[in-house]
Amino acid sequence: MIPGNTSEEPTLPRRHIPRTFIDIEHSAEDLIDANNHDVPSLPARSRIQRVLLTLRDTLQTAFNSFGICRLYPRRPSFEPNKSIPSSLLARSCPIIQGTGSEENVLPPPFPFPNMTVYRIMSWMNSGSHQKSEAEVQRLVKDVLQPDDFDIKHLEGFSVRRSLRELDRDEGGEKIIFPDDWIETDVTIDIPTKSKEEAPKTYTIPGFHYRPLVEVIRAAFADVQASAFHLFPFKRIWKDPLDDHQERIFDELYTSDAWLEAQDNIQKLPKEPNCSLERVIAGLMFFSDATHLANFGTAKAWPLYLYFGNLTKYVRSSPHSGACHLVGFLPSLPDSVKDTLSKLSRISKTGMASLHTHCRRELFHACWSILLDEEFVHVYRHGIVLKCPDGVLRRVFPRIFTYSADYPEKALIAAIKDMGSCACPRCLTPKSKFSELGILKDMRSRMNNLRVYATTKVIQAREFIYKYGNTVDGSKVEHTLGEGSWVPTMNQFVNKLGSLGLDPFRMLVVDFMHECELGTWKALFTHLIRVLYALPGGSQLVATLDSRFRQVPTFGNGTIRKFANNTSEMKRLAARDFEDILQCSIAVFEGLFPAGHDSPMQSLLYRFAQWHALAKLRIHSDSTVTFLEQTFNQLSQLLRKFRRVTCAAFETKELPREKAARQRRLAQQPESNATESSGAKTKKFNLGTYKFHAMGDYVSTIRLFGTVDSFTTQMGELAHRALKGFYPLTSKLDSPAQLAKHERRRRVLRRIAEAGDMSPPDTHSPADTSPQTSSGQHHHIATNQSSPINIFAFLREHDGDPAVKNFIPKLKDHVLFRLRNLDVTYCDHTFTAEEHNTVIIPNNTIYSVHTMQVYYTTYDFRREYDTINPRTRADVMVLSGELIPNHPYWYARVLGIYHLETWLTNSNGYQPTKQRLEVLWVRWLAPLRNHRSGMKYARLPKVAFVDESDSDAFGFLDPSQVIRGAHLIPAFASGRGISSLRHGKSFARPDGELDDWEEHYVGIFVDRDMFMRYTHLGVGHPAMLRRITRDCFGSVVPAAEEVSDGNSTEGFDDDEEEEEEEEEEEEEEEEEEEEEEVIDYLLNDEELEEDDDIYDDLSF
Repeated sequence: MIPGNTSEEPTLPRRHIPRTFIDIEHSAEDLIDANNHDVPSLPARSRIQRVLLTLRDTLQTAFNSFGICRLYPRRPSFEPNKSIPSSLLARSCPIIQGTGSEENVLPPPFPFPNMTVYRIMSWMNSGSHQKSEAEVQRLVKDVLQPDDFDIKHLEGFSVRRSLRELDRDEGGEKIIFPDDWIETDVTIDIPTKSKEEAPKTYTIPGFHYRPLVEVIRAAFADVQASAFHLFPFKRIWKDPLDDHQERIFDELYTSDAWLEAQDNIQKLPKEPNCSLERVIAGLMFFSDATHLANFGTAKAWPLYLYFGNLTKYVRSSPHSGACHLVGFLPSLPDSVKDTLSKLSRISKTGMASLHTHCRRELFHACWSILLDEEFVHVYRHGIVLKCPDGVLRRVFPRIFTYSADYPEKALIAAIKDMGSCACPRCLTPKSKFSELGILKDMRSRMNNLRVYATTKVIQAREFIYKYGNTVDGSKVEHTLGEGSWVPTMNQFVNKLGSLGLDPFRMLVVDFMHECELGTWKALFTHLIRVLYALPGGSQLVATLDSRFRQVPTFGNGTIRKFANNTSEMKRLAARDFEDILQCSIAVFEGLFPAGHDSPMQSLLYRFAQWHALAKLRIHSDSTVTFLEQTFNQLSQLLRKFRRVTCAAFETKELPREKAARQRRLAQQPESNATESSGAKTKKFNLGTYKFHAMGDYVSTIRLFGTVDSFTTQMGELAHRALKGFYPLTSKLDSPAQLAKHERRRRVLRRIAEAGDMSPPDTHSPADTSPQTSSGQHHHIATNQSSPINIFAFLREHDGDPAVKNFIPKLKDHVLFRLRNLDVTYCDHTFTAEEHNTVIIPNNTIYSVHTMQVYYTTYDFRREYDTINPRTRADVMVLSGELIPNHPYWYARVLGIYHLETWLTNSNGYQPTKQRLEVLWVRWLAPLRNHRSGMKYARLPKVAFVDESDSDAFGFLDPSQVIRGAHLIPAFASGRGISSLRHGKSFARPDGELDDWEEHYVGIFVDRDMFMRYTHLGVGHPAMLRRITRDCFGSVVPAAEEVSDGNSTEGFDDDEEEEEEEEEEEEEEEEEEEEEEVIDYLLNDEELEEDDDIYDDLSF
């Protein structure tokens, strides 16, 4: 029992034996012939006055072991996973071509004289540019050890000559690919503010790009095209709990947007003399400016292209070769200021507006070059390409998504950055952003979607270029009207708008910048301000930092050590803010006054819940509904937080915010010298675009699939290759040299593929995960390097409650295991005679440092947790109670052992020696009367079982472990000795003398863990999901059943908003502090973003 917490004492059954856990076994998809599923479609529209009746030959596969099937609206003739038998594929009268590549690429050692030089140059142009153990090992394995390596081949070897052979050498044989880099100049018109004088043309040199049509050709000729999904389908889930069926949302090629596009291209008029199948090449763009080095001003603005036909699990890997670098967008050179300064009658403000206008013109002029006549023609009529199965098909490129941060979205949409209508997708006024989640806000989003004001923009440009009006003049502003439009022609509309492209719908949400580095960072920052505003605020912040440092790590970098003062937020990347959110509930508990602490806990819980749901890698209809309800709850709590908690405290700038503001003032030559040097008042600003964007996640997921399919994290990872190339350049004309290095890698990759060799730094494009086999539950090493004599071990820990009854419990466990008893024998007591039948040779067991536990995630991936008694010792198992109140039990692993043992018998037969793996654990139990779960917005809370209980310590079968668990100390409960006497113990690592009295279960530590506390995990066993549902109920309750631990009655959704001027000031200050590229895009100043904003895709 825990002193002072008599209402929340741990409860535990007499004998602690978990229920047996069996994960889902993977099996191949069994398919059914859908010959009887022919469904006639509606008559297709045609410009010809006739009725076309199309019969759709659908195909539905059989439900696999997870209850998943595919529903193809049209029977496919090609399937990359080979999971559909050829007898079920469509017969489309294919035209078969030869299998040779259209490019004249010879196998290795082309273009070098021998394999030795080829291997050396391949090693040089792949991998890392830094010397490391891995690179040296790769040098030995890939270059020196192969049989075709000959030292004599290196006589007269020259790296420079070999590079010339690899590049376009005018003096030798050229290696030319249609998708090679092109360098061109970009010309824009600068208005002169004069009717008589024509606009001045200004040329920006050095736009490097690859023709998009040729990139598409090359992609379909690449080996990765064999993994392309050419025919979209719906993924259907039959829930084994009640056999109801739901739609699954995951990949782009299973999304509504792709299915709609596929229907649309089928309705297009037929091309003359063409009866080929029509398929889609799904284009997904990403662009973002980045620094190329930690020091200096070298920067690049790369444009990447991904094909949505390829699974996101391949696209997310930076070494898969799925990322196509197709351009380097140029920035406006400083010399343009000389041209602008020569214009007559232009003020300083007018020059700044004109400079911004020129930047917008340059950006869209670049896209006008990329969207050339050939691409527009192919977008309209398609392009005949040979697909991986050797069949010719007519391929229609379609742009689905463009991932970028907010400043670049404003450029793409051709709207003002943070204008009065700041959203690039809808026309909701910025003054209404703070009405987040209110019904009229959601209706406004749907009823006021952006439609490009082409006529207004053309008329405004006439006023500027023909009649001499200023770009920011009243006449131009009045002409453009509402919508924050700018007088720059949007080339996506101009070139592709008539062909069905919606340039605003493609600007998908940006989870990394808008949530983790946006809304959550803003909320966390203001919570720190509130702590400083409280009495003894500095001490409270110091306590917060101390608590963060004591949060245990988890997983392979999932939760990292909080080494620095978290409140200072120095050089934190998106992954760091994610870790802070996942651990913040326990850390913030008890730091706020009594009237505000409970609402804070609810707010943090709902934010973490929304974060977990929004970032799921696979959604069902139920989880999307759950996300929508969570957003409504979170938005209500955010508004209440601003109205109640924020209004109760006078919050000031944080020390780092004050220092940053003073640095900015010092850099301004005409700064206001009378401005106070003290901290300024800072209020929580809910009226920003990033909070507004939270309302678009549900519709985006339903339309394009899950956010990890188009996250900007992919582009951030792609930056690594550029930063790896940069040290190999001369640092002059960076885009040209980076393009050259990219081409070298691409050439070597294609040569390797021509020779059936594995290209360096590439992974398999298959859909399946390269993780361990599905049949293995765990791994414990079999080495015997750490033998432990049981009696010597007990003498060493004599008097320690942690090893009390160690031998009897070990023999009980051995008998239980070898006799194959189940949980119904939990109250069985073995006799001394039965104990004597257990034989352990030499009374020796063997200790192992770590154990890997493999599991199937909610999205069908195979992952593992590493259990280490010193660092990551906590595990979760299924509850052994017949009617559990909580689905899991928790234990802290004190030792990992394996032993050889057998049972003697009286029948005279020779017993069989068996090897057993066991865990010595310390049990934790849920606290009685602690209400937790989604309904109450509280984490589960557990405490160690009292040492007086006979089951406080015991042995556990490793096969019963589901996963590692992340137990965060309940810091507000403090440390104590209520469960174990004071002093050193085998149960306390690092010589600690006491324990944390209570722990919170970190259910938000990753998305798979979160889904294990719902019944909606598609990849989780039905038994586990049923137990979870019985314990917690449905996680998609009616709105009136949801409680956040504090009443919200009387809340007025139509609350009064803050003054617009104050909101604008707050937004401007927030944008200055963000680690984004606003300065690069609009002011051409040095970037201050984190160079490695996201180290990995730990989805």
